[in-house]
Amino acid sequence: MESSNPSKNLAQVQRSLAGLKIVSRLLSHELHAQSASKAITLSRDEAIEIQTVIDVFIEEMSRKGAGQVTSGVEHAPVVVSRN
Repeated sequence: MESSNPSKNLAQVQRSLAGLKIVSRLLSHELHAQSASKAITLSRDEAIEIQTVIDVFIEEMSRKGAGQVTSGVEHAPVVVSRN
């Protein structure tokens, strides 16, 4: 069973949100760099990096949620795959 220490839980949440902060900063940078246009263009590499960060976040959250015991039955972790 997981500890109910509030500072430990806060640290876990902050670590989990770090990936989403990276995505937000990448998008913010592109919006600022291409501010003259209504539409922005992302390179394939940038789109892949954003997708990777989101996939890692989803996998981490799925693992944490799946590891919790509900009604005495532990659920298997969900695995996120990429093409």
